[in-house]
Amino acid sequence: MRIFSTINAAASGLTAQRLRMDTISNNIANVNTTRTDEGGPYKRQVPVFAPRQDMKFNMPFPPRKLQDQVGEGVRILGIKEDNSKFRMVYEPGHPDANKEGYVAYPNVSIVKEMVDMISANRSYEANVSVISTAKGMAQKSLTIGRA
Repeated sequence: MRIFSTINAAASGLTAQRLRMDTISNNIANVNTTRTDEGGPYKRQVPVFAPRQDMKFNMPFPPRKLQDQVGEGVRILGIKEDNSKFRMVYEPGHPDANKEGYVAYPNVSIVKEMVDMISANRSYEANVSVISTAKGMAQKSLTIGRA
């Protein structure tokens, strides 16, 4: 893998983790939204990623193990809604309460969102580290000819 393709793969990871953080913050912001334009409570959103396979490994005869496991980056397929059950809370005076007095709140768990946020943050930091290391390697390789 060349240095620029390494940076390109890490940059795609940065983009993916940024989208993941944006989705998580949107979920947290809507944790108490009981009524949306579509009707009903807010549904938790989850980004969907897939491996990017548009780059080729530039080794004439790669070992068998590497042929299927070469990191090429990530692509964003979209954002899907989590269809898990809503949180039902007994609040008979709430305007969105049903006949029994229960209000359907979004299927967003603050704890789960915070764990996902920490994971996205660590992944983002790892991709920044990869780019920084690749940049340092490129700079060092340019100084080889000067000595």
